[in-house]
Amino acid sequence: MRPDAVQMLSDIEDEVRYTRTFIGRDALAPQVMAAMAVVPRHHFVPADEQAFAYVNGPLPIGWGQTISQPYIVALMTDLLGCGAGDRVLEVGTGSGYQAAVLSRLVDQVYSLEIVPQLATAAAERLQSLGYANVTVRLGDGHRGWPEQAPFDGILVTAAAPAIPPALIEQLRPGARLVIPVGQAYGHQELVTLDKALDGALSLTKVLDVAFVPLTGGAAA
Repeated sequence: MRPDAVQMLSDIEDEVRYTRTFIGRDALAPQVMAAMAVVPRHHFVPADEQAFAYVNGPLPIGWGQTISQPYIVALMTDLLGCGAGDRVLEVGTGSGYQAAVLSRLVDQVYSLEIVPQLATAAAERLQSLGYANVTVRLGDGHRGWPEQAPFDGILVTAAAPAIPPALIEQLRPGARLVIPVGQAYGHQELVTLDKALDGALSLTKVLDVAFVPLTGGAAA
């Protein structure tokens, strides 16, 4: 493993300990940390950001978008709680890094990206790196991916003022949705939404966060 990747894992562990009161855990699942260890983050950041690829912070990837800090990627993956055999929807492909991490844990990742340039580049990048179980599509994340629903987990990498109803509908009973909720560039909270087997919904607030806004919308 690259020395900078080792430092990244150590930084994630430190961040988990620092936020344990909020996130309700002292450590992330070993399989999540293993996935973080093997996905080459430097392949998912722009050339001029290579020196900072494994720093525990977000980085710009163009078109007003960012790649989330490693701790947040690891935490959201852990909160999702998906594993072998599961089919996951990701909203907001970005550079493809979160999808690559998820791909190490689940059977299939369906990822939506609204920015055409990012969608094309991420699909090519993931294919070239061998992530054959990730499918990227250009589309509005508010609408989800109804043809592939229901999903065993949904992870949204941009903040919405409210959880899009289509995503709730496409979540399988017994599954979880992880999403930052709040105003664009204002107060946001990372939340989990659990759908019980009878369809009942349960919302849990996890941590204050800062994400780029989820663009598009049902009327777009």
